[in-house]
Amino acid sequence: SLWADPAPPPASTAAPDPKHSSKSLVLCNPLTRSYRALPQLGSAWSRHGTVLAAPTGHVLLLAELAALWYNPGSFQWLTFSLNLPSKPRSPVLVADAVYALCDVGSPWRSQWKLFSCRLRELGGPRGWDRLEKHEWGDVFDILKRPRLIRGRGEGRILMVGGLRSSFAVDAPCSTVLILRLDLGTLAWDEAGRMPLEMYRCFGGSGAPGGTNKVKVFGGYGRVWFSGKKVRGKLVMWEEEEVGKSGGGGGKWRWVDGVPGYGDGVYRGFVFNAELAAVP
Repeated sequence: SLWADPAPPPASTAAPDPKHSSKSLVLCNPLTRSYRALPQLGSAWSRHGTVLAAPTGHVLLLAELAALWYNPGSFQWLTFSLNLPSKPRSPVLVADAVYALCDVGSPWRSQWKLFSCRLRELGGPRGWDRLEKHEWGDVFDILKRPRLIRGRGEGRILMVGGLRSSFAVDAPCSTVLILRLDLGTLAWDEAGRMPLEMYRCFGGSGAPGGTNKVKVFGGYGRVWFSGKKVRGKLVMWEEEEVGKSGGGGGKWRWVDGVPGYGDGVYRGFVFNAELAAVP
């Protein structure tokens, strides 16, 4: 999916007013060269919203206070109030539910919690559930700037962040940690830990704020890491199937030959190429 400016009327020659401009979200399949433009939205949604697209053609757009839901059968956006404590961070769509992290802490210290909502419950009286168990302990406190990434299969979520060396607010990170949540049992386990020789390439050898220089993206059990000090290549972690040799962990490797500029890869995303996928 991508954002596009709507085509101006044939007789119009005036430039659009950026304060009142609108955008259209376009679903496309580059392999089949097919696309579908969705109903127009205000430009603020394109600047602040996070887009989640389902294989069925449904689209969820999340912002700080509201969510938009698009049903391909109705060709219109439905608006719902989010009723979350803060703007959802790194939301992921798994099966028929959306999961996101929210900061419930103070302006001086972040405190992340995991929330989920069934798609059919959006805008309903139940709304979002805060997922937590006593057995989880301080799982959200040991990571700096955590983000969610969809794991391999339909029942797992990955949480990636810098591993704090202590619980101090300005504590440096020692490496990048990948935790995995089994949605069936709601149990966390450690799926991966970036090797120190890789982490040092990002300038994260214990310096405060080191993980701020690492950009993370991925999905479906694959996670990529880029940074300003790592030019022309990425670090990739690939999740293994649970039960295979290695205990369901993952493999780390370098990916060379990545184009980019002085600041490295600006933004990445995962695209599962399928000829049968029709927008």
